[in-house]
Amino acid sequence: MDLRTLRDIPELSGKKVFIRVDFNVPLDDDGNVRDAKRIRHAIPTIKYLLENGASQIILASHLGRPKNNESHLMTNKVAERLSELIGEDVAKIDDWGENGLPEAKIVMLENIRFHPAEKSKDEAERDEFGKQIASLADIYVNEAFSNSHRAHASMTSVPKYIPGYAGLGVEDEVNKISRAIESPEHPVVAVIGGLKADKLTAIHNLMGIADKILIAGAVSYNLRKIQGYNVGSSKVDDEGMEEIADIVQEVINSDKVELPTDAVVADDFSESANIKTVSIDGIEDGWMALDIGPETVEKYIAEIKNAKTVLWFGPIGVFEMEPFAGGTKAIGQAIADSDSVSIVGGGDSASAVKKLGLEEKITLVSTGGGASLKMIEGKELPALIILKK
Repeated sequence: MDLRTLRDIPELSGKKVFIRVDFNVPLDDDGNVRDAKRIRHAIPTIKYLLENGASQIILASHLGRPKNNESHLMTNKVAERLSELIGEDVAKIDDWGENGLPEAKIVMLENIRFHPAEKSKDEAERDEFGKQIASLADIYVNEAFSNSHRAHASMTSVPKYIPGYAGLGVEDEVNKISRAIESPEHPVVAVIGGLKADKLTAIHNLMGIADKILIAGAVSYNLRKIQGYNVGSSKVDDEGMEEIADIVQEVINSDKVELPTDAVVADDFSESANIKTVSIDGIEDGWMALDIGPETVEKYIAEIKNAKTVLWFGPIGVFEMEPFAGGTKAIGQAIADSDSVSIVGGGDSASAVKKLGLEEKITLVSTGGGASLKMIEGKELPALIILKK
């Protein structure tokens, strides 16, 4: 994807730059930033712009999913953490609409989703809000790859009114993912876990790219249930399954697709539950599958060892609970130890990689699971289309 990048900006000196960042970071009970990785991710772009003469940096991000502009989702603590990390004062403002911007070099706006037009389904309403944001700056920069599959005002409307460019982080992620899907080295192995049934559409699309697709997590038990197996109390997502019945059958019948043949099951969603390993046809009523079993782990690792490109989206099991973390640990370690080009989608997969201390051994731990999966499916992201040369 040939995007306009920071190096394509004709003149930065004296310009005000609006950067749409993704500072949707986890917070502790006191509202303090628990993990600043996403904030650190944007710092090279901020520094590049300042070092090349930008007069002011204006930052905006969403934080959580506000319903009534909850105070704990304000960006005050995020601005404080950025200030500590970058070594510069960051002015946080609540209402830029009436009072305008302060003279500060770096300004953090309030949670962009506090404004209802940000996610409005009405494009005209989003564009009107985007026009207001654009009036604050001369240049737009997208440094929120993880949100680039969404047509929100701060993602797709602002660059309609001022020139838009991809930040350094967005450029890096897009380039690495593009290389992995446009000219991958085979065999290509995709590992798909997680819960949501919409992953089945992604799996179907990946059948055109991957040589093997290893399915785990709740989505695998969804497929086993459709095949007629008893999955007991295992969590499955049936929403929208009727609409994709044809796709589901193609996935189940594909010789590229591998499903778990055994599982670690429990009689309660708890670390203190009774736990045992059973074959996939041995899950009893009242028991739930919370991880893949050792036979499946061995089979999946063999495929990963043979791979030259590995794409991993979604956790293998309930890795947050130690008794059900074995599959995720084993698969994550196998990917890290392989010689493959490895791309891990954001969200829970990225959290698992971090928890296991494997980040340095992965080619790309993407900031956005949904966005990277859409790209790998071959779909264009609306917030990147508008930044094309």
